[in-house]
Amino acid sequence: MHNASLLAPEVRRRLELSLAAAAPELKGMPKRDRQLFELRCERFFQNLHDGLSPIYGRRADFEAFVQRLVAMLARHYRARPEALKLLDIERDLTPDWFQHESMLGYVFYVERFAGNLHGVLEHVDYLEELGVNYVHLMYTLRPREGENDGGYAIADYRDVDPRLGDIDDLEHVCRKLRQRGISACIDLVLNHCADDHAWARAAAQGEARYQDYFYMYQDRAVPDEFEKALPEVFPDFAPGNFTYYPAMEKWVWTTFNAYQWDLNWTNPAVFLEMVDIMLFLANKGVEVFRLDAVAFMWKRLGTDCQNQPEVHDILQALRAASRIATPAVAHKAEAIVSPDDLIHYFGTGRHYGKVSNIAYHNSLMVQFWSALASRDTRLMVHTLREFPRTPASIAWGTYIRCHDDIGWAVTEDDAAAVGLSGPAHRAFLSDYYSGQFPGSHARGAVFQHNRKTGDRRISGALASLAGLELALELGDERLVALSIERILLGNALICGFGGIPLLYMGDEIGMTNDYRYTSLPENAGDSRWLHRPYMDWEKAARRHDEGAHEGRIFAGLKRIVRARRHTPQLNSAYATDVLDVGHPHLLVLSRPHPLGELVGVYNFSEGAQDLDSGVLSARGLNQPFDQLTQAFVDVSRGRFNVPPYGRYWLI
Repeated sequence: MHNASLLAPEVRRRLELSLAAAAPELKGMPKRDRQLFELRCERFFQNLHDGLSPIYGRRADFEAFVQRLVAMLARHYRARPEALKLLDIERDLTPDWFQHESMLGYVFYVERFAGNLHGVLEHVDYLEELGVNYVHLMYTLRPREGENDGGYAIADYRDVDPRLGDIDDLEHVCRKLRQRGISACIDLVLNHCADDHAWARAAAQGEARYQDYFYMYQDRAVPDEFEKALPEVFPDFAPGNFTYYPAMEKWVWTTFNAYQWDLNWTNPAVFLEMVDIMLFLANKGVEVFRLDAVAFMWKRLGTDCQNQPEVHDILQALRAASRIATPAVAHKAEAIVSPDDLIHYFGTGRHYGKVSNIAYHNSLMVQFWSALASRDTRLMVHTLREFPRTPASIAWGTYIRCHDDIGWAVTEDDAAAVGLSGPAHRAFLSDYYSGQFPGSHARGAVFQHNRKTGDRRISGALASLAGLELALELGDERLVALSIERILLGNALICGFGGIPLLYMGDEIGMTNDYRYTSLPENAGDSRWLHRPYMDWEKAARRHDEGAHEGRIFAGLKRIVRARRHTPQLNSAYATDVLDVGHPHLLVLSRPHPLGELVGVYNFSEGAQDLDSGVLSARGLNQPFDQLTQAFVDVSRGRFNVPPYGRYWLI
């Protein structure tokens, strides 16, 4: 064993015992496959061990647990289809595949985009025309009947919502997408499962083994102690964090909703269950797992039970398990947390670069909407400049909006650094994007007004928040044009920041808010359905008509995507520097690269702005060429004029 010789003696001994335990699963496999598994196990066993040891290492059965885990990895690798084993080898050779400047993601609810899984394949030409090579298939696994938190209350991780198809359909769609060069992503909910999941049903019937899969308490003593420091995620319709079940005479930890039971990750059986599920789905062809609600996975008394160090141990171990058994797979952490906490989901310190491949850049989204409303980039510049450096092996997921609400993650310290009050600025943003602020162009809705803190999150489609809905109602072409420029500004930013740009379904054709959700009892109380419409294929048919707003947006976005594919400076492996140029309306980003630096310039106001061309010449851009317009820009007068909502990628 080549890499094993580098391990500490105790870890090397555990590796050897684990491979011996896995030997029956490897028996009879082709020699190449057996050797590849052993080599990957040797390479990533240290990461696996270092993730597991802090959590389970003091247990008497720790060695048996590790051996059982490695045998499970071998079993799933043995069952892995040949086409996926070849993809594993390809990704071994190109581990940076998800960092390439050609990456473009598209996110949709399967039912609302295409009716069912097979319907997705009918629209692959549309995705390819846009330049998509990564799709997030939302609401795929079988949720509980009735209320299910938009599909995130999973009743069966190994089956598909029957309205969409079955698990074989998912495998078929993943295979067909892969043959067209498109990687499939699905959600893997790690913090909780539905109250009608088989584990929860067994626990409710009194099976002690499964009651240990959850956090259950005989009385309110312990829950009350936890509640002293716990926030409420959904204070409007799910106050508190615990739910009483009379049939069991127990309180169950339910962070999000009464029907979503938090899983007890202190129990190694839960870890094994989730690895088993993850690898089962990977063998169906899933290439990216969006690991949902990971910030909440570990509980510690006296804290808000978010972003605890053990979360990063668990995620490192899950990542190592994939690297060993299904190395073509990437992990994306859904952690909508503060910048100081977010960086840990890529791995810092001993976890550096070992936790997740991709994480959402929630702060970029928040700061985009903040600067757009205020026409002031100073908070944005300060906040983004404070971000720590990320490992070169990762990629941000950059987005303007997602399926969820927008929470105004503006800290008191960041606001104060630019002379703002945090509460006042958050209140302004909520007023602005719910259309209550005088002169606002936005049409959104409040989601979850927390009366204790005063915070109000916001729902709304990109086009509606950017002013298109109001402009169309007024029939004002000038306002329509400005709203389209705001939409394209946002898309240029997420495509030019570095990372994987994630487009939400319908935004590419300017679909606006869908108010029909209020007539559906199951959705009426949740304003997030405002921006979860059914795909309007009649609007999509106008995407080539540049006289229609759908065509203007689609064509503008395609130009951005085309430019991105030919701009190697936007490969995620290279860092983004936020330049403080002292201009309150402009955001200026730098992307150093061996082929020459790229400077991105973005105007967040409806007025033309001048940038001192010395900012560009100081970085070697004496005759700047804009990748977006494919033209040189004029800096001969010492000033660079940036039109309203203008955006440039200068090389």
